[in-house]
Amino acid sequence: MNIIIYASFHHKNTETIAKAMGSVLDAKTINFLDAKKESVETADLVGFGSGVYYAKFHKGLLNFVKKLPDAGGKKAFIFSTAGIKQNPFLNRGHKSIRKILQDKNFKIIGEFDCLGHDSNGFLKYFGGINKGKPDKKDIEKAKDFARNLCRT
Repeated sequence: MNIIIYASFHHKNTETIAKAMGSVLDAKTINFLDAKKESVETADLVGFGSGVYYAKFHKGLLNFVKKLPDAGGKKAFIFSTAGIKQNPFLNRGHKSIRKILQDKNFKIIGEFDCLGHDSNGFLKYFGGINKGKPDKKDIEKAKDFARNLCRT
């Protein structure tokens, strides 16, 4: 069994990507608010995704992961949507969850990110940035990423 646990609120950007990946991986997609640690323990592959909020994953998802027991090398992947593209200097959103997953002995087999509609903070006065994101092309890239995970 495969599962994808995600945090997605404002525009459902991350939920859209989670469901696209889930359709390829035959994975159950679960909002972290409804996730149970037992689901993670019995899964073969676990995806963790979030919108990126001020360079970090959603605090609630991070807290959920911190409470998980040792994963014993279970395969996992990370994905996100954000107003700006991931890069090691400006937006290090995956760093926050990657460290926790590694400390919990998850084997991270891949990471994916794409732009998402962002209207947080002052951006709401402009109508936000990246309207229409993730789009069909982003969704197809997410599915391709998931197909590649199946090969690892």
